[in-house]
Amino acid sequence: MSARLERFHHEGLTFDVHDSGPEDGDPVVLLHGFPERATSWRHVEPLLHAAGLRTYALDQRGYSPGARPEGRRHYRTELLAGDVAALVRTIGRPVHLVGHDWGAIVAWTVAGLHPDLVRTLTAVSVPHPAAFRRSMTSSPQALRSWYIGLFQVPRLPELLLGLSGGRFLERAMIATGMSREDVTRVQDEVVATGALPHALGYYRALPLSDRSVLGRTVRVPTTLVWSTGDTALDRRGAELTGDHVDAPYELVVLDGVSHWIPTHAPEALAEAILERVAGT
Repeated sequence: MSARLERFHHEGLTFDVHDSGPEDGDPVVLLHGFPERATSWRHVEPLLHAAGLRTYALDQRGYSPGARPEGRRHYRTELLAGDVAALVRTIGRPVHLVGHDWGAIVAWTVAGLHPDLVRTLTAVSVPHPAAFRRSMTSSPQALRSWYIGLFQVPRLPELLLGLSGGRFLERAMIATGMSREDVTRVQDEVVATGALPHALGYYRALPLSDRSVLGRTVRVPTTLVWSTGDTALDRRGAELTGDHVDAPYELVVLDGVSHWIPTHAPEALAEAILERVAGT
């Protein structure tokens, strides 16, 4: 495919895609996390383009205005992975897959279900789902994940995150290391556009998601990029991830970097992606 891809259709939904970089470059699909959109990759994209890669940054289900079904069952992880598989098939060739935060969970799932569509995987911040589950009983991870329980409560998170003109959201995000500029971007791109309730559906659909899908061993060359300043994810999950990858694997640890790696350490992240890509 050489023409620029601005959107694609899947299961009656329309997804927005930011397709940029050399038209003849190897394709890299970029999956954002919560509560961000495809613009979270804006500092990483030009670094990958300079290395000759073409990037497809997807506004995922719940974030793309044309892909916001009602009801948490529509946000099961296997459906999110199906959206990405449909994008790769639209691109027409296997891709290098990169995902941050929830995008990493989706990327792990895609790689486990559809290894034929993925040349390499770079997961950012979030370990393999099975390693994450194991870390819940062998580290402080359960305490760090307290917000997942809060997000299960109907309407309360939406009220809290929109409280007093978004000041609760601002304080919560800044506490995790997000810059004020990026908080404003989240308020403009996610809260103001009505995407937040749908984005919370990712968490609310977890009890309905297929655990066997989430636990599959990944058999494509993989890198996990984790940072020591991450307030949400303990190191234990990162350390256990290699047990769930049956392929060349590397753990890259970024010292002193917050959870928001794509915006706080784009150069280091791009280097890790490019090293994994070059390994193929």
